[in-house]
Amino acid sequence: MDDTFEQINMFLNFGLPLLILMIAYFVGSTIEKNHFQSIRKREADAHGFPVVSFSTMPDDWNVSRSHLVVGSIVISLDYFKRVIAGLRGLIGGRIKTYEPLLERARREAILRMLEEARAQGYDAVINVRLETSRLANAGRDGKGIAGVEMLAFGTAVKFGSRFSSSR
Repeated sequence: MDDTFEQINMFLNFGLPLLILMIAYFVGSTIEKNHFQSIRKREADAHGFPVVSFSTMPDDWNVSRSHLVVGSIVISLDYFKRVIAGLRGLIGGRIKTYEPLLERARREAILRMLEEARAQGYDAVINVRLETSRLANAGRDGKGIAGVEMLAFGTAVKFGSRFSSSR
């Protein structure tokens, strides 16, 4: 009886946390893979729609109206990657587990901004800017990262005609 109790205790102390980490890793990886797949498809659909960071338009663009468009997303790390990032934080250096998180957030925020512009009938987005903010855990000390918010914003423009007549 004591042997069985010790085995159960050993599993609960070591096996269960490892099992939770493995499940978190596979679920998180699947969600991330599916999100990247969705982003690639939506980027392909939006190919050719001008989204640029310069603040002035080319001289041959005849704009009839403009509007501020925004895309925002909050993304969190899965538990496994959070543990790995915490370990990496102890020794310093590049935290590779955050890089796909930020890439997904950046690309998704830009896509949402672009999709808002297209849904409102605009032809391009200029002066695109990105802002990032860290969302702290709601835990005991409020430290750590619960996720990041990425905000993309720019000026959507509607062409009066594709090119001005002064050409």
